[in-house]
Amino acid sequence: MTREEKKQARIERYERLAEQAKEASKAAFEKSHKMSEIIPFGQPILVGHHSEKRDRGYREKIDNTMRKSVKFDEKAEYYKSKAEAAANNDNIYLGDEDAVERLTEKLEGLKRSQEIMKFVNKIIRDKKKTREEKFKAIQENGLSENQAEKILTSGYVGFASYSLTNNNANIHRVEDQLKRAIALRETETTEEEINGVRVVRNTEENRLQLFFPDKPDKEMRSKLRLNGFRFAYSNECWQSYLNNRQIYRAKELLK
Repeated sequence: MTREEKKQARIERYERLAEQAKEASKAAFEKSHKMSEIIPFGQPILVGHHSEKRDRGYREKIDNTMRKSVKFDEKAEYYKSKAEAAANNDNIYLGDEDAVERLTEKLEGLKRSQEIMKFVNKIIRDKKKTREEKFKAIQENGLSENQAEKILTSGYVGFASYSLTNNNANIHRVEDQLKRAIALRETETTEEEINGVRVVRNTEENRLQLFFPDKPDKEMRSKLRLNGFRFAYSNECWQSYLNNRQIYRAKELLK
């Protein structure tokens, strides 16, 4: 299953959970409404009457049912936001099948932005050029007429030094990611068995995966979580990001 397919499956799962919670909220609300119809409108609790205890208990049930409706509604909104976040997640992961291509494109964009910012700063500070010459030069560098006009607005002093510094840091970060993505693509998936547990170094998904023959006991599950492993229902295994630190931790856990 590709990352895009997993992403779509995750979106559909959250949407399904949101719909289920919405239906449960609606059912609880309707139940609460029907329960309240039994009590005459404006009827107070008859304090001291033999029906007082039963009446209070019944009204409490109505209130609890309505609270359930509210909680289910909040749950529906939670899963709805999770589905939207999953749909809008455009992060690039090293295990993505198109990671090298997307990181290359991102790197080119960052480098282009760096060139533009340096060029614009140089142009607007050039006292020998007229406004018209600066306007033309900025447009020839690939910026739109509106962008050029904004840049040359009175009082504009160019891109701040921290903008170039931050962008340059991003360039180095993406370059490092790209190198690792290329190395990962060129490395084959391998596996070994440690005390009955199949340990897979899945380079295609950039995951270290632990396949237990049976469900590990509570103590082992706790240790796995503390060491950065999570159970992946999609792969039916415990997994973490693939790196030397996690490989060492896995071997120590499975000794």
